[in-house]
Amino acid sequence: MLLSLLVPVPAALAQENVSAEASASVKVAPKKPAELRAEELDRLFGQLHRDGAESLAATAEKKIWDNWARNDSITAEVLLGQASKAMNAQEYETAEIILDRLLEAQPGYAEAWNRRATLNFLAKRYEKSLADIAKVLELEPRHFGALSGRGMILEAMDKPDEALAAYREALTMNPYMRAVEEKVKMMEKARPDI
Repeated sequence: MLLSLLVPVPAALAQENVSAEASASVKVAPKKPAELRAEELDRLFGQLHRDGAESLAATAEKKIWDNWARNDSITAEVLLGQASKAMNAQEYETAEIILDRLLEAQPGYAEAWNRRATLNFLAKRYEKSLADIAKVLELEPRHFGALSGRGMILEAMDKPDEALAAYREALTMNPYMRAVEEKVKMMEKARPDI
């Protein structure tokens, strides 16, 4: 033991020991659920854009939708589910009340904005739907559902050039949306000038 005190320690080794001790004392805070969801989305979108990803596309897309539906608030997730059930039952007024209250409480919940955009589309309130889609895309720019929804609205408003642009943008986010891909082909065939 005395010998080790007399033998000089190389500077690099001494620094390494100090760094290791400092690292051991620094506690890394666990990631927040929103951060974990963002990392998962990055990974899933990466899967959609890998060469030969077609076999993984359906699974990745479903996981992306599931991710978008999640929220830090379980109550928000339950309300989103209730609004979706009301929409499926064509109880649009109930769905609207739920979504409006949900968005008052959780204005950063992109999927709630997307569901309200869908509701407004079904009610033929296209301008309101486009406003909700703009909010979705502000919060989640890769939301291919909102982008393809924008295309549907613009098509219903007889704006084929803008609709085609929205569909094409949706395909840049998710190149495996076959219905959107077919829509683009059909529109390009009908209007080769756009």
